[in-house]
Amino acid sequence: MRDAVIVEAVRTPVGKRKGGLSGIHPVHLSADVLTALVERTGIDPGQVDDVVWGCVSQAAEQTGDIARTAVLAAGWPETVTGVTIDRQCGSSQQSVHFAAAGLVSGQYDVVVAGGVESMSRVPMFSPAQGADPYGERFLARYDGVVPNQGIGAEMIAARWGLSRTQLDEYSLASHEKAAAAQDDGRFDAQLVPVTDPDGTTVSADEGVRRGGSVTAMASLRTAFQEDGVITAGNSSQISDGAAALLMTTSEKAAELGLTPIARVHTAVLAGDDPMLVLTAPIPATRKVLDRSGLRLDEIGAFEVNEAFAPVPLAWLNDIGADPKALNPNGGAIALGHPLGASGARLATTLLHHMRDNQLRYGLQTMCEGGGQANATIYELL
Repeated sequence: MRDAVIVEAVRTPVGKRKGGLSGIHPVHLSADVLTALVERTGIDPGQVDDVVWGCVSQAAEQTGDIARTAVLAAGWPETVTGVTIDRQCGSSQQSVHFAAAGLVSGQYDVVVAGGVESMSRVPMFSPAQGADPYGERFLARYDGVVPNQGIGAEMIAARWGLSRTQLDEYSLASHEKAAAAQDDGRFDAQLVPVTDPDGTTVSADEGVRRGGSVTAMASLRTAFQEDGVITAGNSSQISDGAAALLMTTSEKAAELGLTPIARVHTAVLAGDDPMLVLTAPIPATRKVLDRSGLRLDEIGAFEVNEAFAPVPLAWLNDIGADPKALNPNGGAIALGHPLGASGARLATTLLHHMRDNQLRYGLQTMCEGGGQANATIYELL
């Protein structure tokens, strides 16, 4: 039976808004990680059947099927195709799912999954440009209410009884874990340094802050409700970056002399309340565990995207996972959240962590616009 394995996973550093990666075209960020896959594996890029690429704001420099443009910018043969997909924040996790399905079904033998977002150059909501993306029927179903992720995060905090202090403490811990991972060199093997047009090289994630305190966090203004709990400090950072995974089958990997890191064990989707927006990782996790036949205590590490601090905290409350296994190297609150790249970034960080610590199973999930979530279980090989 055919399977889907990952033989390499890389990412750029995650750049701050208007930071070190902001001068780099998103096509070039994408091409850099594609080039790194070839350099690290020695594969002939002409053997890649497709590049499945996540990108959320498909406007301006990120339009025109950026996947295909990146393939050509990387110097790969014109025979290699590329397709760009949008499942909001989970776009590049969905890329992994589509790539895995293509491998298992026989449509692909070798495929790249990943994604990019340059939020400095193509701001959020650029595709809408003031237009109505919902239409009358959607609005009629939900009493004219337009979904808002920040308000959804406030609703989750209220429903799960999460205080401002709890959110701020969780966020500080994310920065502390990410700083420790940087200091220990835990990200080094997954990172692809990027050089901007001025010759400056960015080789580390830019969003990690050190020496914060709950007192300092408490001084930040709330972002969505005057009497709310969500601030810039307990939310994910607006960021730039790209990530990519080279995927194939076990049989093809052996033929090419490649050593797989892990295989895609189980991949599912779940939908939930689009007004809460951010809760679907909870049913997605339950679904992926049920379909996989694995117990919660068999999972050695969890990556749950930190869109806002209430998301992983509500997930932790309902799923009952070991808090120490959750985002062990920090999450998007510290590292940043380049929308279309984040799914592949989480996968890359998780896979390297599994290999470094010999963890047999890892689980990744993330909230997505529309009240959706992907969930993926990887098995170390």
